Amino acid sequence: MQVLRVALAQVNATVGDIEGNARKIAEGIERAKEVRADVVAFPELAVTGYPPEDLLYKPHFIACNSEAVLKLAQLVPKSLVAVVGFVYKDGDIFNAAAVLHDCKVAAIYRKHYLPNYGVFDEFRYFRQSDEALVIDLNGVRIGITICEDIWYPGGPARAEALFGDAHILLNISSSPYHIGKLAWRERMLGVRANDNSAAVAYVNLVGGQDELVFDGASLVVNEQGEVIARAKQFEEDFLIADVDLVSIARTRLHDPRRRQDGFGLRVSEQGLDRMKMKVVALPFEPAQPKPPIERRIEMPLSKAAEVYWALVLATRDYLHKNGMTDAVVGLSGGIDSSLTCCIAVDALGREHVTGVAMPGPYSSQHSLEDAKALAHNLGIRFLVIPINDVFEAFLSALSDVFRGMPQDVTEENLQARIRGVILMALSNKFGWLVLTTGNKSESSTGYCTLYGDTAGGFMVLKDVYKMLVYELAAYVNEKAGKEIIPRRVFEKPPSAELRPGQVDQEKLPPYPLLDAILKAYVEEDKSVSDIVAMGYDEATVRGVARMVDGSEYKRRQFAPGPKITHRAFGKDRRLPITNRFSE
Repeated sequence: MQVLRVALAQVNATVGDIEGNARKIAEGIERAKEVRADVVAFPELAVTGYPPEDLLYKPHFIACNSEAVLKLAQLVPKSLVAVVGFVYKDGDIFNAAAVLHDCKVAAIYRKHYLPNYGVFDEFRYFRQSDEALVIDLNGVRIGITICEDIWYPGGPARAEALFGDAHILLNISSSPYHIGKLAWRERMLGVRANDNSAAVAYVNLVGGQDELVFDGASLVVNEQGEVIARAKQFEEDFLIADVDLVSIARTRLHDPRRRQDGFGLRVSEQGLDRMKMKVVALPFEPAQPKPPIERRIEMPLSKAAEVYWALVLATRDYLHKNGMTDAVVGLSGGIDSSLTCCIAVDALGREHVTGVAMPGPYSSQHSLEDAKALAHNLGIRFLVIPINDVFEAFLSALSDVFRGMPQDVTEENLQARIRGVILMALSNKFGWLVLTTGNKSESSTGYCTLYGDTAGGFMVLKDVYKMLVYELAAYVNEKAGKEIIPRRVFEKPPSAELRPGQVDQEKLPPYPLLDAILKAYVEEDKSVSDIVAMGYDEATVRGVARMVDGSEYKRRQFAPGPKITHRAFGKDRRLPITNRFSE
């Protein structure tokens, strides 16, 4: 064989929907047959969805997943090899890849490196393997790995290329998205390909799962480290590429590193001498002739577009995968609620989104006008429910208890909580999920009201800093080629409008400054003194740190929301609520 045709089925799997996931895999196998692919690969744990978490403690769940793999094997002829992620039980359970061929499970690869950092808890569930696997198709050798395995330069991929003589390193993955992940991942895969003089075929999961979103962007890299095929981001896709085996062989003849690396201390240092190597030869009969395919390299999205469509996908999947169709957004006339509403419309369709303005005693006329204009521009249902009478009723009910006490944040929060009650009432009555509109700058500092503006089922901007909110809002208008979010929303000072003349910057540093300090303190774990040494005012930094540390109890009660930064609150950043440590 001079060329191996590889298909990467980038599917949107749903955790626990074994039947539905198997149906998507079956469709991918049929499509691979149509294009006469030699190999088709599906993402990590595609059968169960990723991450299945404590479903893995249910024996029946494991059994159903195994039965699905056996049924899928019946669909795979001698002319095709399918690599499918699933949970394998052999005494303990393993994060595994089933190699399906000739109507049976021909081999099983078990994941070597189990991530246990950030959002990952794989040591909680799975057992490690020490075995590398190479599949031999009439002399063409394919090394199988799963996600984390290929991130290590001396891991199983290296062993498969060096000692298993793998021409292609096939990695099935469920790699969660964060800003910049695509470029970082592609650099790594290019290095792996070049270092091993082997092509790399990488298939990634796509879709939203609770607080994670997977970006897809599956790709094939040649032995020089060059991308020769790339799938779409944030969409299901089916990528086909022909890998030039002659070019790989020629490159290896000219690469002295392979002759040197097979001997001496280098091997021992990398731990490859302790790894078992399994080579499985399959009775492969490639389908011929192969129809021509068009080389496809999808262009990566810009930063703003990438984040925006990640949030759209996360919102759509959170609702649809949980059996919901409609959302309601409280529209204040501000930038956060405007952006949240735009994301909801792109995720669900305008007919499935309702905007609600709830003017109070301190709401400005321009805020109501801007909320109405946004709803009109989006073509969504728009309701106006004033809260003045309800607010006065609460003040009257509390007047005896509060007698002689000045108005303060209590009355401000009361307005926010009234709005939260109204949105939840609409949710109960009509089955609309409330999308909360707070951003990461606010949730970091606790500049929000528990059971008020934090009330709801999904927090779309939970991991989006305020200045990035403005970038995404500008992208909304840019992609539409017209003004969707009114210009005045960008220009007016941010304000909760809970008392006369209130603006955010009375209690918070200017957002550009705040976001920079928060990134250093929250995402990079820098100390107050570290951040001061970067040139920031000490009193400001200490004030921000106190707000972050003192708001952990609030954040624990927030709705889930999609992770888009390197380190998000929740599963990614875990600090105790009861905590007396401070610098």
